[in-house]
Amino acid sequence: MESPESLESLKSIEAWPVPAAAAGVVRGDGTVLGRHGPTDRRFWLASVTKPLAAYGFLLAYEEGAVELDEPAGPEGATVRHLLAHTSGLAFDEDRVQAAPGTRRIYSNAGFEALGAHVARATGIPFADYLREGVFAPLGMHATALEGSPAKDGHSTVDDLLLFAAELQTPRLLDAGTLAEATGVVFPGLNGVLPGYGQQKPNDWGLGFEIRDSKSPHWTGAHSSPRTFGHFGQSGTFLWVDPEAGAACVALAERAFGPWAIEAWPPFTDAVLAELRTA
Repeated sequence: MESPESLESLKSIEAWPVPAAAAGVVRGDGTVLGRHGPTDRRFWLASVTKPLAAYGFLLAYEEGAVELDEPAGPEGATVRHLLAHTSGLAFDEDRVQAAPGTRRIYSNAGFEALGAHVARATGIPFADYLREGVFAPLGMHATALEGSPAKDGHSTVDDLLLFAAELQTPRLLDAGTLAEATGVVFPGLNGVLPGYGQQKPNDWGLGFEIRDSKSPHWTGAHSSPRTFGHFGQSGTFLWVDPEAGAACVALAERAFGPWAIEAWPPFTDAVLAELRTA
């Protein structure tokens, strides 16, 4: 469903210093409140791939292929540790930096270990499992995992709005599973939020970053503490703000950097302000 009105705040992406950008906002019932830019264009998602992959991992859990507390990854770690970036694995290599559950170490390697673990458990390559279990049922026909489950997804704003609606009103997962995944797991752990430095605490759910009171942050000053989502180094983000009752997706064709740190928070605050008066 789509509202005949479009959010004026989305038009501010035209001022971003990027070759191309697209954005959209959706309610949990699938009502699209606004789109702007080439929303059918495929962009590289970078780490916005992780929430998509996490949904596939959680689906494997609900289907009984894996358990959240079964061993996976480095010695002493579990599926839950890997999803919550607390396995101790380094950022981008298969090297242990800490004991499981003691530090929040954001890890691409952890998600790659999870992808291999689920593929072994299901007997299906993880990219195929994700397509058959998540993308196809949601109608995300332009979305694909083309490599690492940590960073090699490609999609469109239109497809990600379907996923963002699912994150508000789940049909593929039990609501309780999603609530656990989007709440704080292993609370109180400190760690570095890539691009934003040390956060104390650096709270995450199961594959989703939790806003809480982090500062600085890529969401807005007026984003609720319950906001969850992810951003990617390719200039992409997806957030869901339960208190606003909406989710926002923005994809851009420029690597994350100072431009995004400057542009994204006021953009989000403008969207939230418009939602309050809609």
